[in-house]
Amino acid sequence: MTITAAGPRTRRERFAAAFVLAFALSACAPSVGDAPPISQPSEAALLETARTIHRDSLVLDAHADIVVPSTPANFLDPQGVSKIAPAKLKAGGVGAVVMSIAVGPGPRTRAGDAEARREANEKLAAVLALAAANTDTVAIAKSSDEILTIRESGRAALILGFQNARSLEGNVSALDTFYEAGVRVFALNHLAHNDFSDSSRPFHDPVTGLYEGDAHGGLSSLGVAAIERINALGGVVDVSQMSKAATLAAIATSKTPVIASHSNVRAISNATRNLSDEEIDRIGATGGVIHVAPFTAYLINFSTPEKLEAIKVARSTAGLPAAYSYPYELYWELSDPVAKETFASSIRDALGPATIDIMIDHIDYIVKRIGIDHVGIGTDFNHGSGIDGYEDASDSLAVTVGLLRRGYSADDIKKIWGGNFLRVFREAERAAKSSKVPE
Repeated sequence: MTITAAGPRTRRERFAAAFVLAFALSACAPSVGDAPPISQPSEAALLETARTIHRDSLVLDAHADIVVPSTPANFLDPQGVSKIAPAKLKAGGVGAVVMSIAVGPGPRTRAGDAEARREANEKLAAVLALAAANTDTVAIAKSSDEILTIRESGRAALILGFQNARSLEGNVSALDTFYEAGVRVFALNHLAHNDFSDSSRPFHDPVTGLYEGDAHGGLSSLGVAAIERINALGGVVDVSQMSKAATLAAIATSKTPVIASHSNVRAISNATRNLSDEEIDRIGATGGVIHVAPFTAYLINFSTPEKLEAIKVARSTAGLPAAYSYPYELYWELSDPVAKETFASSIRDALGPATIDIMIDHIDYIVKRIGIDHVGIGTDFNHGSGIDGYEDASDSLAVTVGLLRRGYSADDIKKIWGGNFLRVFREAERAAKSSKVPE
């Protein structure tokens, strides 16, 4: 960490600077009698401190997927269980998780949008059924206050999220239907453009070998209207998976801070799915929060010559085009399950393992650039996420331990785990309430 002449910019840098100064002074001071040297806390003491901080924090995951029968087995744990199953949330001390009613890409037709709505309804029904079947451990939260009330009761709050405006079927008014069902976090994009906004991963036509260009140059008029409606409802705008132009337009349109619920740093891992410095800066300047995901392909720096060559070989062997916006691009198009797993295994080998330390490198980057108030964690569990040491919700304490090792304070860790998200949610609620005309 570099401390400038103007002094540390963040609390973590102040902590580190104080430690360095104390160490320097102790090294220069004459020894007095048999005073023991300054020592680092033992592993047991560090773990105990981490447990206390973890217990006192609102441990909140800003994005995870809902499991339905069609969820691929390799997205789940080795036993085929959801990575955010109620028992795992409890074991990991997780107090809240945004459950995403996400739909994938599809034809931009009325029939395609209707199929997206069917998928969204299936996932909404699944998460409501999960809550109804586990009332002793989880409950749906529809407000910031309810998140805290549910957590204080010893249960985990399930916050409903939305991803991919395809399921709105071209109607901004459908946002009201999802809001009335309990949805509070809204992301307009997933893979491929839709009628509302451009995606960070344009659809690739395997026949022509071409990627679709920008559909709207960011947001369409429908997209602008959707964000205005999300603001009016009191929902949180989520820019994850949007193109850069769409992200910047969403920030400019929204009257309240936005979040990126599961996005990492492009300067470290050059996937179009990650955020550029310009996007990071704008999110920070407008009070938003970027939630870092433990997703290997979005954490690893795969731009080294060795990794690029290994990825190229893996893609060529699988018959996939060399052009891609992230290493796994288009592997879901492989029809042969054996070929698909062989390719995925080759890419895993090419990338190498991701660790909690690498995940915290992304957190460090954001904190140094825009401050501790603008970073959080969103796992993308049940959609391919999971790294060494943080495979599912039950491993959440390991992240707190890692943050503590890096010098983050208890207050810092509380902000990262859930405090920052809660602030943005409350701002969205307040803005909507203050804009309503009294009847």
